[in-house]
Amino acid sequence: MDPTHSPVLQALKDADLMKNDLLEQFVQNNITEELKNLLPSFPKQNGWMISDHLYQYQNFWYPAIHLQALLNVQRNFQALDTDLVIATNPKCGTTWLKALAFAIVNRFRFDNPSSKQDHPLLTNNPHILVPFLENFYMIDQHPDLTCLSVNAAARLLSTHIPQAALPDSIKNSKCKLVYLCRDPKDTLVSFWHFSNKMRPKNMAHSSIEEVFEKFCEGVVEFGPFWEHVLGYWKMSLESPERVCFLKYEEMKKEPKTHLIKLAKFLGSPFSIEEENDGVPEEILKLCSFGNLSNLEVNKTGKMPIAGYEFSVYFRRGEVGDHVNHLTPEMIERIDKITEQKFLDSGLKF
Repeated sequence: MDPTHSPVLQALKDADLMKNDLLEQFVQNNITEELKNLLPSFPKQNGWMISDHLYQYQNFWYPAIHLQALLNVQRNFQALDTDLVIATNPKCGTTWLKALAFAIVNRFRFDNPSSKQDHPLLTNNPHILVPFLENFYMIDQHPDLTCLSVNAAARLLSTHIPQAALPDSIKNSKCKLVYLCRDPKDTLVSFWHFSNKMRPKNMAHSSIEEVFEKFCEGVVEFGPFWEHVLGYWKMSLESPERVCFLKYEEMKKEPKTHLIKLAKFLGSPFSIEEENDGVPEEILKLCSFGNLSNLEVNKTGKMPIAGYEFSVYFRRGEVGDHVNHLTPEMIERIDKITEQKFLDSGLKF
């Protein structure tokens, strides 16, 4: 079974959820009576992207449908010791990291000249090849995950779930997690652009001032941002053999160095021959923003959930873009929050 033909993903493709009324219907149809009864007891705030609300559960914020998925994951997902999990805050370089990880662990399946033209990354978006764990459990409490392991030595999947909320089967297994973080200021700006593209056409765009306040308060999907980062940072310090903690800015500055580090951590290190033959450089070129963003699939394709166009996942990806959108006062405020939140943690941006 090919990961692009998962029954769960196909079911999501069949739902034309870009229509707001159908999206609401989808949410209602896939939330259990248990959660419907619990939602009124949770703190609630207006969401960023749609008319849905964000609910605070175990100190983090989720839309109702993602909260349902989280509960299903916590109760039913069974991790394997061989699992490889990509974990991120939203808008922290997730698409790039998924592409790199997929290319690394699958490179021996596509290493001859003829297959390079047929590489899955040339015809599929990285979010399809490395699907979100939450998406499987969004419409099925016991989904079929066999599509993740066919023709692969390990299951490669991803999540935005905070470390504190990970299911016990992940925490207690030997599976490996790769966490990618990003400067909160660039994360905020990227999420602002992304959320406005996701909002229904009949809804006005959010202002940067409005989104800035929400972000600083921690009211963002899977946020607060800082607590999300700190959870995985502390886990990486306690279990460095299980958690590889990466920074987006450092990866952009020295991509080859970090690619080699990532490959070794994922259990697929580059041989000396591969390095001499320029394999790391080939992977970086294949997964580059310029290459991926210009592929036909990423220009015209859509996500198999909510019908989001793949193009929205490719904006600029530049370090320091926040200076073009945030005032000096905003920058100073976020920097102060970051300093306070990360105090004595040893983590800095």
